[in-house]
Amino acid sequence: MLERNALIERKNINRGFKKLRVWQDSVSLYIMACEIFSKLPYLIRKTASQAIDAAHSISRNIAEGYCRRSIKEYLNLLNIALGSCGEFHSCYESFKRANQISAEEYEKLDQLYYKVENGLLSLIKSLQKKHRDGDWQEIFAE
Repeated sequence: MLERNALIERKNINRGFKKLRVWQDSVSLYIMACEIFSKLPYLIRKTASQAIDAAHSISRNIAEGYCRRSIKEYLNLLNIALGSCGEFHSCYESFKRANQISAEEYEKLDQLYYKVENGLLSLIKSLQKKHRDGDWQEIFAE
């Protein structure tokens, strides 16, 4: 029975954030952060954990904002995600300067971070335009 239910397609308008490239990239950034920072020594484990949480916060806020029907709330949560981006950048920049991550690890993080940050900025600009133009529906489409 469970096997049969697993085959049911899960379609839900509130899960559309999973189609957003910026959400997908931010999840990849979180995964990369876990892989790199989980190897750091115990002495800085708390700081590494905070960096991982900052990376994870990006995708969580994108998803939460998408699931709200209000464009103002969506934009607010995207701006919070952008703030988490800044926090995460500061984390891995500090790790690099303290020689706690390699130049190669830094470069991998920075390339994906750049993609996520610019994706967020583009999404925010697009939604701000929709808000300005009055082209946003706060009800579920039928």
